[in-house]
Formats: sequence, structure tokens, C-alpha cells
Amino acid sequence: MEGGSRRSRGMIPLLALHAVNEFYKLERKPPVTAGLLVANTLIYLRPGVLHTLLPTIDDVWFNTRLILMHGDLKRFFLSAFYHMDESHLVFNMMSLLWKGIQLETSMGSLEFASMVAALLAMSQGITLLLAKSLFLFFDYGRPYYFEHSVGFSGVLFAMKVVLNSRSENYTNVYGLIVPARHAAWAELILIQMFVPRVSFLGHLGGILAGILYLRLKGSYPGPDPLTTLIRGVTGILSWPLKFASNLFRIRRRRISGRGTVGGENRRGRSFPSSGWRCPACTYDNSEWLNVCEMCGTGSENHNVGLASSSIQSSNRYGNNLSLQELRLRRIERFGR
Repeated sequence: MEGGSRRSRGMIPLLALHAVNEFYKLERKPPVTAGLLVANTLIYLRPGVLHTLLPTIDDVWFNTRLILMHGDLKRFFLSAFYHMDESHLVFNMMSLLWKGIQLETSMGSLEFASMVAALLAMSQGITLLLAKSLFLFFDYGRPYYFEHSVGFSGVLFAMKVVLNSRSENYTNVYGLIVPARHAAWAELILIQMFVPRVSFLGHLGGILAGILYLRLKGSYPGPDPLTTLIRGVTGILSWPLKFASNLFRIRRRRISGRGTVGGENRRGRSFPSSGWRCPACTYDNSEWLNVCEMCGTGSENHNVGLASSSIQSSNRYGNNLSLQELRLRRIERFGR
């Protein structure tokens, strides 16, 4: 620690490089995944003013006893965004990057954001309920009821359940080939075997949260209420910006020597209703022309009224005139 801020030992720059490379390859960038990666990393590094604004890890440990005794919602929600060390952070963020890109690009950013919020609340709540139940009914509180834990892994286990819920393929879990839909259970057991200090209840709570989310999602035919809420809040917050943009928008017009693009001519007069607007470049053409003077696009796509006007025009001149002859007649008529 230096000045309260953490220094990377080299793993975070590699994580950033990998994330930039993955996002660069995507045609549509997933903003929620990117925001979660940045938020978790900044909370760990605590640069500059964030060191004084953010609570310390000792104030946000997930501890069932303290949460229930003091109703400490800060521990309940914020503990998921804190990590013990750099390797803990990078391992979780690599997993988040892979799962987040797949889920967000397939379901959309709003629904993905609501899903992450729901999985966070459910995984923490189920972990709390499991620890309290073990303490009350089995007097097995020492390992779990008084346990201190942090990290985003509970949400990641829930995301893994959602991601693999409909997969019929097999996947590799630390060298073990298992059905993809059971990969979270295999990972739960293997991680506990090789890294016994991790939070077993936190990971288990994440898996159960993912299963509960899928059940609730399947039983509720309407739109996700949380997604609807987020969409409504986003619309309300963006309304002033849209209003200001519409209020101060300046319509830019391109003016040529013979007419305008998308508006009036240079003398401020509109073409008569018998004229037609090019669907390709929006240039206003005379009723005499069948081809746009600006880009050469044909006039067959404008409405039926204009087509009848063209027929009257052709009858007026006996037959269809060439483009050059029409231009010469316009010069003679309008003196330009």
C-alpha cells in the first residue's frame, strides 16, 4: 500500500490488455460487463480520492452474524465487489469477462443488468439463510455463521448456471469433462478440494441463486419487472438530454446551384407538390426529371401522385426528353 492505494504486481495490466483485446473483437461492446470490470478493479486499487470515499474491506466483510445483528446492508451488498488480493480479483474478473460477454450480447444490456442485480441479491440472501439455518438447526455455526468473506464469485457461479442452463454440450472443468449444465456443481467441489479456504456457502448460494432465477424466469410469462424498472429509470434520466438535443438541434442543409438537399431551394421557396425527392440523397428534383440530378437515382420509388404528374409532363412534351435536353430547357426558362 502506498498513500492508501494499492499497486498492481503485474496481473491487472495483463487483465486490462486481455479485456481490451476481447472487446476490440466484438462488433457490439457490452457496456454493463465493462462497467463491472472497471468497478471491481477500481474498488480494489482505490486510487486517489476513492481511498477516502470507499469503505475499507474490514467494514464490508460478509459476515452473517454482523449483518443480522446490525442490519448492515453495506456488508450485504458491497462485499461482493471487494477482493482479498490481486490474484483473487484477476481470477474473478477473467471469469466475469468470459461469462458477461456471452450473456450480455445474447440477452441485451438492460436485461443483463437486471439479471446481475437479481443474482447478487439472491446469492447473498441464500448464503445468509444457509448460514443462519446451519447455526439454528444443527448448531454448526463456527465455520459459516462467523465466517468473513468477500468477492464476486457467488454471482459468477449463478451466472454460470444461467449460461449453461440450456447447453447439451460437455465442458472442461479443471481437466474434468462434465456436462455443461452440471459444470457449476463440479467446479464447486473441485475448488473446495484444492482451495479449502474459499467460501463454500458463498459459492453454493450462487448456484442456488442461479437455479432460483431460472425457475422464476420460467414461471413468469411477462417481462422482467426489474428490467422494466431499469428501462423506465433510464428513460427518465435520458429525457432532459433528449429534450435539450431536440430544442437546440440545428438542421444543416446542403445547398447546390440548382436546388437543395432535404429542404427548400436557395430562394427559400419549396418545390411544388408535383416535384419529387430523391430517396437516396434527398435532393428535390423537378417533375420533369425521371433521374435525380444529384446522384442519378431513378424516381420509380416516389408516390403514385408524382407518377401521374410525370405522365402529364410527358404528354405535355409529346415524348420523353433526354436528361441533357431537360437541363437546357431549364436554363432557358429560369436563366440559370
